Amino acid sequence: MQNIHTYNFQDKRALIRVDFNVPINKETLEITDDTRIRAAAPTIKMILEKGGSVVLMSHMGRPKNGPEDRFSLKNIITHLSKVIGVDVKFGGDCIGKDALAMSENLQPGEVMLLENLRFYKQETAGTEEFAKQLAKHGDVYVNDAFGTAHRAHASTTVVAKFFPNDKLFGLLIEGEIKSVDKVLNSTEKPLTAIVGGAKVSSKITIIERLLSTVDNLIVGGGMAYTFVKAQGGKVGNSLVEDDFLDVATKILREAKEKGVNLYIPVDSVIADAFSNEANIEEVSISEIPDGWMGLDAGTQTKKDCSEIIRNSKVILWNGPMGVFEMENFQSGTKTVAEAIVEATSNGAFSLIGGGDSVAAINKFNLADKVSYVSTGGGAMLEYLEGKELPGIAAIKG
Repeated sequence: MQNIHTYNFQDKRALIRVDFNVPINKETLEITDDTRIRAAAPTIKMILEKGGSVVLMSHMGRPKNGPEDRFSLKNIITHLSKVIGVDVKFGGDCIGKDALAMSENLQPGEVMLLENLRFYKQETAGTEEFAKQLAKHGDVYVNDAFGTAHRAHASTTVVAKFFPNDKLFGLLIEGEIKSVDKVLNSTEKPLTAIVGGAKVSSKITIIERLLSTVDNLIVGGGMAYTFVKAQGGKVGNSLVEDDFLDVATKILREAKEKGVNLYIPVDSVIADAFSNEANIEEVSISEIPDGWMGLDAGTQTKKDCSEIIRNSKVILWNGPMGVFEMENFQSGTKTVAEAIVEATSNGAFSLIGGGDSVAAINKFNLADKVSYVSTGGGAMLEYLEGKELPGIAAIKG
């Protein structure tokens, strides 16, 4: 398999699949979070420094019937040019004669961006002919879109077959794979995973996989109440998946059998409505009265979690401890984030992954104080679960 560090890009066009599916303000069409653009910049700059030119391709949003102005990648050209320090040309389309003429005439050091791939239904359908047209834009294919690596789309998977000897990962995907593998294959102990979020159902596979790897597994967020109810606790109007009570019981049993410290919150900040203005109390998590719901971790839980995290050598965080989007219910999530930062400063390796955890670490301005922040929510989860990602397999195969 080719390697971005040793590949000779001199006078070659690198066709890079990036993930520029960034949030855009509907009225002003301005980017509200450029994390994904900044994450792709190192790969682009490296290839330019090695004497190559770059053709970028990405999707944005979910356009339904062809081109839509608010999903056009022309809206990010100015900002993209600033981030990478090069005036980026715009292809106007992702296939077709004009776009191809532009890419064929690119000179070393130049960059162009193709139009939104999803303006064509053939992209998500994984149509081979569409992938073949895309492949004409490059001499080498670089996949650096980890966020879409779990999709078998034309630009993420099928296009690779047209570059049998010239396909490789970008720095972003390379970093993602190394970081997840560092957690899954770690020999450093203790290894702690914090798995939060709303539902047990969406995290069963990852929890079961982690039980064979971790020393500590902290369960937080809405899913904690399913575990509490499974053990006979009263959870009031808290979010519970009654269909998964048996699953929660099974996970508790397996953790005990494998010697994993499975930590369930012991107290909870509760409210009488799902609102930042609701009445608030703090109670034992197994004694929540009817009409009240748990929305954040309590004082003792925050203290316990902080201690576990601070004493860890490797940390994975996927999912918040409460409804951190509301100021009155963000303390648990913020405490976990700060404990991870402290552990990292003391030499621990920390991986933050999953949309809400990434949003939280960014909200608290702590992203630069942890080891690695993943850009791929669904892709990272599937990789952690042990699934083969089509976009990864296409390069390795």
